[in-house]
Amino acid sequence: MDNLVAYILMALVMTMLPGTDTILIIKNTLNHGARAGRYTILGMATGLLFWTIITVLGLSIIIAQSALLFNMIKYLGAAYLCYLGIRALFTQATLSLEEFKTAQASGQNAYLQGAISNILNPKTILVYITFMPQFIDLNANINQQLIVLGLILTFIAVGWFLLVVYFMDIAKKWMKKPLFQNIFQKFAGILLISLAVKTAT
Repeated sequence: MDNLVAYILMALVMTMLPGTDTILIIKNTLNHGARAGRYTILGMATGLLFWTIITVLGLSIIIAQSALLFNMIKYLGAAYLCYLGIRALFTQATLSLEEFKTAQASGQNAYLQGAISNILNPKTILVYITFMPQFIDLNANINQQLIVLGLILTFIAVGWFLLVVYFMDIAKKWMKKPLFQNIFQKFAGILLISLAVKTAT
């Protein structure tokens, strides 16, 4: 692998830039607690590992070269983000006692949100077929390098978002007012819908 330090730094910068993952993780942490935030991260990591495997198998290049397949993923991803955004707009952010009793279900839902949003995110495909190859040594085992680079990206993302969840969980203690939670819920919904439109176009 060439310039591994540069790859790590660039991967960290890309991870820290606010995007779909950041919005979902913050939303789920504020609405359902740190546990839901961590489940969202687990789902996100699953999506990244999924694309690492796909890249190693060479399918990501086929998908990128096929306008039909790429557009299918793009529009499915946009539709899913739009669904999450609309749901956030019309769902109350405050938790009831019954919702606390169904924390396991909330965790599973958060996991699915993180996984599906990553698997259906065309930007993730582009990262794997445009960003990673710049750090590949063609004289060494390419598949092994792709696996290592994919795992590094996943670990960086998980580490960063665990910090986000930690600080959001602390901040949540100061943000328990229903008015703030509802305003943030609507704001997150608008951002997700905006990302859906941006993804589709």
